[in-house]
Amino acid sequence: MTDWTRATAAQMADALAAGEVTSVELVQAHLDRIAAVDGPVHAFLHIDAEGALETARAVDADRAAGVSLPRLAGVPIGIKDVLVTKGLPTTAGSRILEGWIPPYDATVTRRVREARMPILGKTNMDEFAMGSSTEHSGYGPTRNPWDLDRIPGGSGGGSAAALAAFEAPLTIGSDTGGSIRQPASVTATVGVKPTYGGVSRFGAIALASSLDQLGPCGRTVLDTALLHEVMGGHDEMDATSLDEPVPAVVEAALEGARMDLTGVKVGVVRELSGADGGYQAGVTQRFEESLAKLRDMGAEVVEVSCPSFEYALAAYYVILPSEASSNLAKFDSVRFGLRVEKTTVEKTMLATRAEGFGDEVKRRIILGTYALSAGYYDAYYGSAQKVRTLVQRDFDAAFERCDVLVSPTTPTTPFKIGERIDDPLAMYLNDIATIPANLAGIPGMSLPSGLAPEDGLPVGFQILAPAHEDARLYRIGAALEASLAAEWGGPLSAQAPELEVAE
Repeated sequence: MTDWTRATAAQMADALAAGEVTSVELVQAHLDRIAAVDGPVHAFLHIDAEGALETARAVDADRAAGVSLPRLAGVPIGIKDVLVTKGLPTTAGSRILEGWIPPYDATVTRRVREARMPILGKTNMDEFAMGSSTEHSGYGPTRNPWDLDRIPGGSGGGSAAALAAFEAPLTIGSDTGGSIRQPASVTATVGVKPTYGGVSRFGAIALASSLDQLGPCGRTVLDTALLHEVMGGHDEMDATSLDEPVPAVVEAALEGARMDLTGVKVGVVRELSGADGGYQAGVTQRFEESLAKLRDMGAEVVEVSCPSFEYALAAYYVILPSEASSNLAKFDSVRFGLRVEKTTVEKTMLATRAEGFGDEVKRRIILGTYALSAGYYDAYYGSAQKVRTLVQRDFDAAFERCDVLVSPTTPTTPFKIGERIDDPLAMYLNDIATIPANLAGIPGMSLPSGLAPEDGLPVGFQILAPAHEDARLYRIGAALEASLAAEWGGPLSAQAPELEVAE
């Protein structure tokens, strides 16, 4: 009997079209898997079994009647709790929104429904996407299926862990400074941050509006491309949405799988490569081995320098809190969400925000409010925006020499839960290689490059492309994935340890 939870989304789609399996069977298999293993993993905050099965039954009926259906119709999916979902709880991982049920769908949620994909539920995340480990969720941490004592990355650790635990074949994440790519790196999955504006943000609960981007997550490059096509495209409800077609990402992934990179020029970013010795040895080793694979497939690999990246982390942690302090002002106990009643509106608001927001959210609101205050705006926020311009210029110069840029996704393998919770600066450094892409608005991908020899935990390989050139990520990513899978005898996810199944 086929274990459909181990199949790729592309394999599921083909099997559905061929009549080898029904959507109800796929959905039920994943619901059973969630019930069996999600207790200790805690990838999901809310499961919509009834809704997912209802969608599945409708898809099966239409398929039996000969109705033409989208490619991924009937393939189940998990959605990060940052996206509003009509009729389903949406909390952004925060107690301040506990129990809130939106009256409308985000654009991406609507597109998933139009693609006839059953929604399994909402995945756990750091509160309002603030964090690098999914330890800052108001509902408890998510754990890494590779080692339950370790973090699954953040803020989208729930979406990545659901994939790594085979609880869902596809999930949706959001990436403000690496929150799709970093969890993908530490869970041996694939995650893509599209070009800023390439996927609508309407209905995504905002953290930092100039940095946030929704993106697809999967266990293979092709699966991620298939979901990217569903999610992407212009949306008149989002003023920052690009008015252009979705890049040909599926075709690029199929082309890359042929493992021919002749004529492709790959740039290794010196400031992100760990050349200064700041990265874990196993991370650097797997990165160098992946570069050798790219060379073997015909790519030319050169080193480039982006000196302003040295200041990217500092600039990011001024811009993000500043925008967050503004975006989170709406959670005031008056309009929606948690309400702690006191004698006056001001006291009610103070008590509600004190109880509803976690420590990391409070920390960033305070930092952002200070940076935007009258006497410090130019010194902090204004200066950070100038650094952002320099980062963008460094990318422009590098892309004049190279088709894509590459680096390790994270400087280390996943650290232990609780290890950095009291050291915010150490936590922030985990996103050092991913943040520059958000400052510049360019697309990025993380895919597995192996297991670190010192601890046997996943290592990620990051690919960055110029804005609007998302297809390049999928071509190079699929080529590297195919080359590595041939060496490993299959996908790296297949090597994940078996989780203890609940009785």
